[in-house]
Amino acid sequence: MAVSAQDTEVKQQKREAVKSHLKQHFKPYGFIRNYFAYDSRESISGTGDLYNYQPKDENWNQSEAEAAASGVERQDMNAQSTFRFLSLTTRVGLNIVGYQWRGTEFGGKIEADFYAGLNGVGSGTHKLSGTAQFRLRQAYMTLAWDSLRMNDKDYARVDLLLGQAWHPMAADLCDAIALNSGAPFGPFSRTPQVKMDARLGSLFTLTGALIWQMQYNSTGPDGQSADYIAYSKTPEAYLGLSFHHKGWLVRAGADVLSICPRRTGSVRGADGTTVTVKVKDRLTTVSPFVYLQYKQGEFSFKAKSVFMEAGEHMNMNGGYGVKKVNQDGSWEYTPTRTSSSWVSIVYGGKVGAQETKHPQKLQGILFAGYIRNFGTKEHIIDANGDGKLEFYYPRANNMNRMWRLSPTLLYTVGKFQIGCEYEITSVQYGKGLEADGLAKNDLHWVTNHRVQLMTKFNF
Repeated sequence: MAVSAQDTEVKQQKREAVKSHLKQHFKPYGFIRNYFAYDSRESISGTGDLYNYQPKDENWNQSEAEAAASGVERQDMNAQSTFRFLSLTTRVGLNIVGYQWRGTEFGGKIEADFYAGLNGVGSGTHKLSGTAQFRLRQAYMTLAWDSLRMNDKDYARVDLLLGQAWHPMAADLCDAIALNSGAPFGPFSRTPQVKMDARLGSLFTLTGALIWQMQYNSTGPDGQSADYIAYSKTPEAYLGLSFHHKGWLVRAGADVLSICPRRTGSVRGADGTTVTVKVKDRLTTVSPFVYLQYKQGEFSFKAKSVFMEAGEHMNMNGGYGVKKVNQDGSWEYTPTRTSSSWVSIVYGGKVGAQETKHPQKLQGILFAGYIRNFGTKEHIIDANGDGKLEFYYPRANNMNRMWRLSPTLLYTVGKFQIGCEYEITSVQYGKGLEADGLAKNDLHWVTNHRVQLMTKFNF
């Protein structure tokens, strides 16, 4: 009996040790989130129509002259309202912390949700049918070295991240309950990467990253694909510097992307035949940005501005076109240039009885964004001789300007949140795409009104 009791005590100690280890190093988290959304007109969107980009252009069933002749009312076929509610953005994640070997700290993250798997049925344009599938959001490991001496007073800390994580230009998201988090007014992308953050003393952080493409890709002759960066054999590169002091955060940086849109082209032989040959097409873009943040008590202010060349691989409005056809069969390209900016303001405090287990808070949020399309850097041409400008632009390429205003109320009780958001998005479209990548004729504004309710339970 004594031996049996001793064995039981040893097993219990082992179980407690395992439980303590798991609790210390593994931090599970997640939430169950539902969206209820109404749109006043058809929009360009994704993720079960919850990820809203912009309202679609007018699509008239007949011209004014035809309507006068037919006697049938002229109608905009895209002026139709829709409604949906979905919980496919429910999320689970695991943070791994607290491992250390000598002077190196180790950690990691695995995060997933139920985003993928929905599709359209019949003539409908909305991907709302099917069973949502589990998909990867983030998966990375971290290594860190702390207390690295710079001089007699200052120390440095270096963090190294390897894996799938937020793109450095997209990491500073606005305060909004919308699934798009302010896109396409700001970058939105999670990518495979190797990133280094070097905190130099107490005020500055230097960030450098080499980035690849997986879910959010560049566009080209074959649509949006990671093939263009794969054949370029050149990682996307980012370099940025941050300043942080007494509630202020200022960050500036630039992103460089180099892709190969085509691998093969064609040349005309001496006998007049057309021969397929290998080509070394390449497009290189540079996109700078600046970010400002201030937090004090219950007040928060954030602002970001990006001057983007192309940018479709970050869920922004952009693309590129062909500017020259060479005798060796290769093409030269020119990117679009777009200015995108947003501002978000949050103010909110505690309300009602404050109990330790169920704190209450009511927050007011205001988001405003503006986009200006400056067209392509150089003129684009008809490279294929089919009478059309060779222009790769994954969304509406006749968009000239766009703005969005979104006020929100968010109420939190403990781990439960409920938010109501009104989002008005207006786009100036034109007709007749010209060689500078802009549609300048028949300019007109199209507006969508979105009202959505969000419920969320955090765990």
